[in-house]
Amino acid sequence: MRLQLALDVSDIDAAVEFYSKLFDTEPAKRKPGYANFAIENPPLKLVLFENAANAGGINHLGVETETSEQVEAAEARLDDSGLETTGVADTVCCYAGKTETWVVGPDRERWEWYVKTSDEADFGTDSIASLISVPGVDGGGDAAGACCS
Repeated sequence: MRLQLALDVSDIDAAVEFYSKLFDTEPAKRKPGYANFAIENPPLKLVLFENAANAGGINHLGVETETSEQVEAAEARLDDSGLETTGVADTVCCYAGKTETWVVGPDRERWEWYVKTSDEADFGTDSIASLISVPGVDGGGDAAGACCS
């Protein structure tokens, strides 16, 4: 597993150039307004969204797992601890098929537990709409950036 950090940036090209130098690696996936890095050391999935309105802000956080069973186990543990989750679902978002669950922290920070199951040609349209009143999900911002890996 590795942690995921999804950031909003004002200029995707400048951000890709900076983070490529910072982590000495090129993006694993690059699309218009979007890039993600699969960084080995430190183990990190860094996702960038071009979103000038929230530039420098955290889009969401996550944990990338290796299997769907790990996502299901995390969702069960979170649910058993009393945290409200979205439940486990198969989705397509940010050019990837995924099995995922979401939870929102006490300051409305969004956390995604997921495994990537496929590469997709299209960005996708799935979102975490069941977590209402979260910026980017209920009309309060960029819903596309709420689900991506």
